[in-house]
Amino acid sequence: MSVEKSKSTDFYDYEIYVRRRGENDYASYCPQLNLMINGSEHEQVVMLMRKAIEKHIQELKSMQTPKNTDG
Repeated sequence: MSVEKSKSTDFYDYEIYVRRRGENDYASYCPQLNLMINGSEHEQVVMLMRKAIEKHIQELKSMQTPKNTDG
């Protein structure tokens, strides 16, 4: 089963869930990207997920074709 990634370019449409799995073991998950990132600190996994979301949004924006302004 394939999960389709969000096509929204609004950062606030993406959720970040963080779970502590041990003393120094954290995971962040973004359901809109179906992406999980592991790390050793809460702040680390949140920052890495934010960067992944921003990269996804930039890729979406770069694929959008500019409107023709020739009249």
